[in-house]
Amino acid sequence: MTVEPPEHDQPAPPLPGKVLDMLEQLMIDVENARQVPLSNSVMVSQEDMLDNLARIQKELPEELRAARWMVREREAYIARTNETARGVFAEAKKRSDELVSESYILQEAVEEANTLVRNAEGEARRIRLESEDFAERHLAEAEQVLGELLRYVREARAELHQALPPAPEPPISE
Repeated sequence: MTVEPPEHDQPAPPLPGKVLDMLEQLMIDVENARQVPLSNSVMVSQEDMLDNLARIQKELPEELRAARWMVREREAYIARTNETARGVFAEAKKRSDELVSESYILQEAVEEANTLVRNAEGEARRIRLESEDFAERHLAEAEQVLGELLRYVREARAELHQALPPAPEPPISE
């Protein structure tokens, strides 16, 4: 991801005539330079060439030097901005991965909780059914015991209500 400053459609300022003349003279000097034997290269005086280039550099307008400085500053700004953007992007990617991971963990936890609830409901149903069976057996036993007890009570009452044999007459003394 790169950040580009807005484009300006303004042409570069024209070079002063003196600079153009100096550049033209340099080109003529190179064209008229002595050729190196057995080669397409030419020999020019390094000292003369450097002096001419230094004079041209001094004649360049201040705006051109300022523009070069601005271009370097712009490139440094873009590099810093790109580095910041990469950092922000990396942090966002890391956070996104964490959220996705947390989402999967949450989904697994919900699934496990649902499984535990289903298991607990099944276990509760089993315990309830076993309790009902236990209570039914004991109530049936109690009913049987109470039925026998009721039969004994009825028999005892029936015996109680039976006519007693007449009591022997007491001897009368004569």
